[in-house]
Amino acid sequence: MTTGSFLYGESGGVATLTLNRPETLNSLTFQVYRELTDTFRALADRKDVRVVVLTGAGRAFCTGGDVKEIIGDLLHRDAKGLLEFTRLTCDLIRAMRALPRPIVASLNGTVAGAGAAIALAADLRVAADSARIAFLFVRVGLAGADMGAAHLLPRVVGLGRATELLMTGDFIDASEALRIGLYNRVVAPERLAEETSALVDRLRRGPAAGLAATKQSLNEELHLDLESALDREARVQAELMRGPDFREGFAAFMEKRKPRFEGAPE
Repeated sequence: MTTGSFLYGESGGVATLTLNRPETLNSLTFQVYRELTDTFRALADRKDVRVVVLTGAGRAFCTGGDVKEIIGDLLHRDAKGLLEFTRLTCDLIRAMRALPRPIVASLNGTVAGAGAAIALAADLRVAADSARIAFLFVRVGLAGADMGAAHLLPRVVGLGRATELLMTGDFIDASEALRIGLYNRVVAPERLAEETSALVDRLRRGPAAGLAATKQSLNEELHLDLESALDREARVQAELMRGPDFREGFAAFMEKRKPRFEGAPE
């Protein structure tokens, strides 16, 4: 499937979304925001899709909002219109975090502004060593707190580093992003597809219900105290122990073989 703003493909339980405006370094338009949000919401009901990959065409992953289409338009909007836009951008992050499937951001190049916020909202980030990243919002006179960045980034890299990144808007290179935990893996550009595929293959063969519960727990327990988190995890894990994947996992362990979880590809 091809949308107006990105390429969409499916194979072996993996949905791949490729931002496809390389001539503008995959800058975002109103249409991109809406179509991405709608797609992530639609995928929530697709149990045959076990992992989602988000990447970009050309030499950038995403460089944020399109200067002509979005920024130019915003300068002429009233307060209501501006709030409609900021809620639109946040709705994309909401849809990504609510998706009960792992999202792997395969960062093929520069990651900036809203592109950085989108990469942050993914569950895992595999990056080419050319994929420098910056949360640029303060550089255009706005708050670094945009599209959930002030909520998510401190939980990934710590409050001190998050404060620096969001208050300065400075770029850091891929090696530094890896060192502070913002990137999970960094490889040479020619190995990005291979490294992404290896990680995605592990996830798609994993227990779908268990991975969904893990993502939901990571989301919800951000707001809980330890006692509430322990109670929640006890209930979630006990429920999963009633399912077929737990029995299969135990059988595979005893038989010294790889598990074949429900719905996973052969």
